[in-house]
Amino acid sequence: MAHKKGQGSTKNGRDSRGQRRGIKMFGGEQARAGNIIVRQLGTRIHPGRNVGMGRDYTLFAKIDGLVTYEAFSRDRRRVSILPNPAANATSASA
Repeated sequence: MAHKKGQGSTKNGRDSRGQRRGIKMFGGEQARAGNIIVRQLGTRIHPGRNVGMGRDYTLFAKIDGLVTYEAFSRDRRRVSILPNPAANATSASA
C-alpha cells in the first residue's frame, strides 16, 4: 500500500484572456483618425458624426477631433467626433 497519496492531474487548469471590451476614449479627449473609441458587443453605443463602425461593432474615429457622447433617445447613446477648429483652419489655408 502506498503511504503517500498520488498527485493526479486536474482538468480545469486553463483560462482565456478577457476580450478587452469597453470605452477606450472618454468624452472630452482628443481622437486621431482611426483611433478606437469603443469596443462592444452589439450597438450599446451608436456611431454619430465622423464615427465609423466595424464588423464587430467597434466604433472608431474617422477624423481628428474631440470625442463627445450624447443621449439621442430615451435609452440610447451616441458618440461623435467634433472637428478641431484649429486643424480645419490650417488645412483650409494650406
